[in-house]
Amino acid sequence: MWALRAAVRPRLRLSPVCRSRPVPRAPAPSCPARGLAAVGRGGPGNLEGPWGRGRGLRADGARSCPGDDEEESEDADEDAEEELLQREPLLPAGTQRVCLVHPDVKWGPGKPHMTRAEWQVAEATALVHTLDGWSVVQTMVVSTKTPDKKLVFGKGNFEHLTERIRGSPDITCVFLNVDRMAAPTKKELEAAWGVEVFDRFTIVLHIFRCNARTKEARLQVALAEIPLLRSNLKRDVAHLHRGGSGSRYIMGSGESFMQLQQRLLKEKEAKIRKALDGLRKKRHLLRRQRTRRQFPVVSVVGYTDCGKTTLIKALTGDAALQPRDQLFATLDVTAHAGTLPSRLTVLYVDTIGFLSQLPHGLIESFSATLEDVAQSDLILHVRDVSHPEAELQKASVVSTLRGLQLPAPLLDSMLEVHNKVDLVPGYHATEPNVVPVSVLLGHGLQELKAELDAAVLKATGRQVLTLRVRLAGAQVSWLHEEATVQHVDVIPEDGAADVRVIISDSAYGKFRKLFPG
Repeated sequence: MWALRAAVRPRLRLSPVCRSRPVPRAPAPSCPARGLAAVGRGGPGNLEGPWGRGRGLRADGARSCPGDDEEESEDADEDAEEELLQREPLLPAGTQRVCLVHPDVKWGPGKPHMTRAEWQVAEATALVHTLDGWSVVQTMVVSTKTPDKKLVFGKGNFEHLTERIRGSPDITCVFLNVDRMAAPTKKELEAAWGVEVFDRFTIVLHIFRCNARTKEARLQVALAEIPLLRSNLKRDVAHLHRGGSGSRYIMGSGESFMQLQQRLLKEKEAKIRKALDGLRKKRHLLRRQRTRRQFPVVSVVGYTDCGKTTLIKALTGDAALQPRDQLFATLDVTAHAGTLPSRLTVLYVDTIGFLSQLPHGLIESFSATLEDVAQSDLILHVRDVSHPEAELQKASVVSTLRGLQLPAPLLDSMLEVHNKVDLVPGYHATEPNVVPVSVLLGHGLQELKAELDAAVLKATGRQVLTLRVRLAGAQVSWLHEEATVQHVDVIPEDGAADVRVIISDSAYGKFRKLFPG
């Protein structure tokens, strides 16, 4: 019955599990004045007083002014967003000994292309080892003709698998390496194997949650969790009914507990999307400011753990960057300034890593993260050529980029970097627009900078000009402000200087207008 009471309380925090956890009561107003302020003339939460809109009696008895109201509104928005981010754990805490079960589809529409089972198992193992305290103690590759059926495997293989898992007391949970499990499948497998079973979606989502730092990334993770909460809702409500929790309806309102939870979940999703839209508008404003300053932008993309962040650190010397050797170490889009050999300043944008078989729900939630790629001047695709699935990884990245409907010139001008060439004996590049490097050893970085220099100048339409300017005027200082000055050759007898600059067409037009002749 406690769950039914909790469902109708205001500010309910949804949880995928609705049992055996008491819900604290909302605190009562600490004083009569605060209680009256909370339910003023316009109803609950309305602080409008007799002096009109924007001025009223605060809970402490003092009059408020419009500035106070704006601050309180911002604080309320912050509190509301933080409330949306309060969630229950997706995975059990503490040390977990995992049995990795990989369904090996030999034929049919579910058979993966351009890969092998051992490579898929290696990637799944890396996902598990990304989690603190988790380790793979057993790996089972099991053939199946029916990956979409309720129990995934055929009768014989399923019985053999169940016997092995039941007979291994060291196993605490199972990672079934499939995209998503339906709720009935999860229920049946957990009943048969006696331990919790997780799919790829849940594992990856938990890693995303652990690595999300900014509010936008955390809200995107919360949005991606909505389908999981919906699938868990039926299971939790069924458990509640089996426990004999009384009427299906809430206080005679005609709305069942399931309907109420679905409505609350829908409202939560709408609030998350609204909060993300607000943050997206702020990012668009920053992008416009960056465009006005005419900094060329290079988006660095690549498969997860290919060395993107390490490369950006090497190109910029940004000591604040701390690369980590793990999957999805970067979830937040960050920009880092660097200088090319031409002395042109560019912004390198570090993006979320790609993954083959990334659950569709996560792609949709994080599509906003990749919006900056579409607005960049150049794409730098970093590849780990030492990986056995390097070609599949490239295909996955290129496919995702094409799905973003990027401008054709931006895709055609993409510069490809082959990283970790020191780990490939006898390496030689066979493709155009490819620069081989070893970021760890520092090999090939100067060649990469030179290629970036030429590609950025071509992509942005900048040109190298030598301009004769007067020393007495403001021309030299203007060029230092609005263009990239490469060299100044002073001619004292003429009171002038020849200035070699890299300048955009728009800036050159302004220069000719401001300093005619």
